[in-house]
This record gives sequence, structure tokens and C-alpha cells, in this order.
Amino acid sequence: MRDTLELLHRRVEERYPSYVAELAALVAIDSGSGDRAGVEAVGDRVATLLSGLGMTVSRPLCVAAGAADGVPAVVGRWRGTGRLRVLLVGHLDTVFAAGTAAARPYAERDGRATGPGVSDDKGGLLAGVFALDALRHLGWDDFAAVTFVGVPDEEVGSPGSRELLARLAAEHDVALCLECAREDGSVVIGRKGVVDVVLEVRGRSAHAGVEPERGVNAAVVAAGLAVDLAALNGRWPDVTVNVGVLRGGERPNVVPARACLVADVRAASPASYDEAVAAVHGLAERSSTGGATVTVELRAPAPPWAPSEASRRVAAAAGDVAARLGLDAGFALTGGAADANLLAADGLAVLDGLGPVGGDDHSLSEWLDLGSVVPRVTLLAGLMVELGAADRVTSVMSGASASRQDASRHS
Repeated sequence: MRDTLELLHRRVEERYPSYVAELAALVAIDSGSGDRAGVEAVGDRVATLLSGLGMTVSRPLCVAAGAADGVPAVVGRWRGTGRLRVLLVGHLDTVFAAGTAAARPYAERDGRATGPGVSDDKGGLLAGVFALDALRHLGWDDFAAVTFVGVPDEEVGSPGSRELLARLAAEHDVALCLECAREDGSVVIGRKGVVDVVLEVRGRSAHAGVEPERGVNAAVVAAGLAVDLAALNGRWPDVTVNVGVLRGGERPNVVPARACLVADVRAASPASYDEAVAAVHGLAERSSTGGATVTVELRAPAPPWAPSEASRRVAAAAGDVAARLGLDAGFALTGGAADANLLAADGLAVLDGLGPVGGDDHSLSEWLDLGSVVPRVTLLAGLMVELGAADRVTSVMSGASASRQDASRHS
């Protein structure tokens, strides 16, 4: 394995200037989740890179429920001679508005690259591409299938990509997700579950001065709900509830008939996740009195990813490869949800945070540690080789089979 890692490292090092050039090119493309043209342009560039590696590339359309049209994902496939089926997962979209790439262009300073999406997830996407390049250069084919997918809507909960991800999950044993490593270099072994809870309040309008008693003030009901939702914090040690949106009324002299709240609910364990969502429903029911009605909608739910035995076996393999490379790569749980949550819920063995080291995601100061690119891309490529080895593959596949059975029982 040591000789293999040296060869992979050498190839990644040789290709580092190309990685940086491609990173600058991708960051220069605005690709906020709602920017179809920009997301598609990023996908076009990634598809070209995958085609250059000899992958069979398709562009399946991802359409969210109720949407008039969708945005194409990128799916590249290799077939090999081994047993393990590996899925690499990244995303093409960012959280940034159109014009951000021009206002805050790609830059390098003191060993860091900055720019919109440089870490989340353009640096991670390219880590997957260049790991595959190193494996192709090595001539590695000790796998049954390797599939690379870049989805177009991860930053809004992957509403259009869920069906595609579920299909791919059924076809693979292991998912290696390309979000960047944590700031301390940790790889991600678990993520909190998250759901956006939308509460619509309906009351009755009336003239605020002449006949306010005929109205039912939806804004007041919503304000009380916001306080009650905030009070859920602390009920469970791993649950957070944040009322991020509160809207109601249009004019001060009208009793408002409608109001809306949107709360971000997160939890680390499936039990507390379910209990917290049930508690929100309970608050909505109790607030539906005195002429007011409150409806609840759960948008883009992503269940908690608590590491399974199968995921821990993949993490152990990653730890072994990191040690051989002299990397201090720990493992961490994180509060942010991602496509890893959905794949774990479908029963795959999952490991995330396999891109280079980055930080300050979703902010003006988002950065990528350029010095981490070569070692982390080598780690990803070396992990795939390690997972395909005979003494690992049986253990990982048996763990993946048990995870699927467990996911089936809880579905």
C-alpha cells in the first residue's frame, strides 16, 4: 500500500496546478441554488472533466415536487473488475446570489484560496475529480462500480435530487461525500438531522380602530408561537430550534389575517428529532384556538445521520490510510446537514468531509487551505484503493448489508 500511496501522491502533486486552475474557473461561475444557468454551467465543466477520465457521463434532470422544470445533475460511471460499489457525492450549487463571483472573485493569499463556494463545495467537487484522475493514472480497477454524482440543489435540501440519490444509493455499498474537511482537519462521521418547519397562521382581518374585536390577529398568534418554539431549546440536549423567519400583516390599521413563521429544527439522534417535530405540531394545535388556525409544513427533511457500524468501518479504513500518509485526520460530528444524511438513511456506509480543509462556509470569508489539497486528494484516492482490497471489502460490504436491513426496518 505504501508504494501505491506514493504513486497516487506523485500524480496528485503533478496535477495540482490544474486543480487550482479549475478551482478558479468554477468559483468564477455564480451558481446559487436558484441560478439554473450558473448551476448548469458548473455541471458542464465537471461533466467535461469526468468525460476526460473515460467515465460514461449522463445529465439526469432533477425536478422538485411542484416545480415547473428542473436542473440537470452530473453522473459519471466507471465499471471495474472488483466487488465494491463506491459512490462519490458532491454538489454544484452554492448559497450565494448572482453577482457575488464578480464582486468577490477568486483570490489566493497566505496559502488560502477565497471566493464564493471555494470550500462548499467547488473545492470538494474537484477533490473527487482529481482523486479519480490519480486512480485512472494508476490503472486501478479493483471495484465493481465507481460513480461520481454532482447534484444541483444540495444547499436547499436537495428537493429535486432526492429521487436520484435514492436510486444511486440502491446501486452502491459506500458513499464518500465531498464536502470539505472541518477547519481542524477532521473527517465527518455524523451529522445532525434538520428540517425547515413552516407554520402558516390564519386569523381574520378587521379595521383596527373601528371594530378590532371582529378580527383575529394572526401576527399576535405567530409572535406567541415564536416564543414557544424558542422555549423548546434546552428540552433535549441535542436539539436546536431557531425561528429564522417571522412575517405578519401589511398595514398598522388592519388586524392581520395571515402570518408565517419558518423555524430551523435540528437534532443529533432520531428519537429527539422525532420528538422535537412532534412538539412543534403540538404547539401549532394549541395555537389553533379563538378563531385562529395554524398549519404545519415540513420542508426538505433530512434525518439525523448517526454513524452506523458500516460507516465506522469505512472511517477505520480512512484512519489507516491517513496514518500511512502522516496525516492527523480525526473524526467529528457536525451540526450541518448534507446529502450524507439522506444516503445514510437509505442504508449506505457513509463518510463525509473528504475534500480539502476549508472553513467559514456560507460567509464572505469562506476559504480553502491550498496546502491541504494534495494530501487530502491523496487520502481520498488511497481510501478507495483500501476499501477495494480483499481484506477490507468483505467487512465493509457485510456492514453495508446490515445497514440496509436496519434502514429498511425503520422506513
